[in-house]
Amino acid sequence: MKKKALKAAEEKLESVEAADPVEAEELPATVDPRNQVNDLTAREWIPETVSVWNQRGLGAGHPDAQIERQHPAPFSFTDVGRLIRFFTKQGNVVLDPFVGVGSTLKACAIEGRSGIGIELSPTFAGLTRQRLATEVRDMFSNVGEQRILEGDARDHVPQIPDESVDFVVTSPPYWSILKKQDHKVRQERIEKGLAQDYGVDARDLGRIDSYEEFLKELSVILGDCARTLKRGKYMAVIVSDFRDKSRYIMFHADLARSLEAYGLEMRGLKVLYQRHKKVFPYGYPYSYVPNIHNQYILILQKPK
Repeated sequence: MKKKALKAAEEKLESVEAADPVEAEELPATVDPRNQVNDLTAREWIPETVSVWNQRGLGAGHPDAQIERQHPAPFSFTDVGRLIRFFTKQGNVVLDPFVGVGSTLKACAIEGRSGIGIELSPTFAGLTRQRLATEVRDMFSNVGEQRILEGDARDHVPQIPDESVDFVVTSPPYWSILKKQDHKVRQERIEKGLAQDYGVDARDLGRIDSYEEFLKELSVILGDCARTLKRGKYMAVIVSDFRDKSRYIMFHADLARSLEAYGLEMRGLKVLYQRHKKVFPYGYPYSYVPNIHNQYILILQKPK
């Protein structure tokens, strides 16, 4: 009975997310000629502005999810695809300075955008190439327009011309939290022989000891990405808050405030509900420790 009740609750949540804020027939089904943001009609645009999204991965067992799950902190191409569809038009250029195993580039290929992905790990860069070669099967896709730059974002981003990018989207490292070996890591990564962290490269931001120094270094990289962004265009950064021992770190708020120094202005915040994540007995029976089942999507804009 509990499983049935939980399933009913999940279905109700999905129906709430899918429901249009206004009646669909009241909205135009054509693209407004004044729309310089995307190629969406009003019927498609309005639901995407809801501030809570359900995460929409393919599922761990799906054939096209096998490369994605090899990354220790994967971000589904289906979720990043929603952002790309909303904040770009066909043929636009998208930059991801921490592309991982290529979710952003896969979404760009499928959606007809040109992508630039930077990845420090040769292993993950290789998996991105493999993914584009095997998971994007549409003959009309834009696979050939995806660039994979292997190496440090601090070296590659300065080579990208000023105001040449239409959208920046990324899920950056979350400091050193991947070094922890808690219930989740042991059950979902180590026991399955999957990578626990980003590797041993000294340039990895996740290897920085100080949270304050990590935040500063990340902000510098994203600040330089803002330089490449055209005026009036947007940046979306997917992050999660986390714990450092007993300290709860509001990473999303710290990063948003830090990026103000680079001329990026907050336009909104989305909560990405990760409803399929398992629940672990953190803190029990001694103290409250949250199971963090959401990410935040910071929506920032470079003013015109």
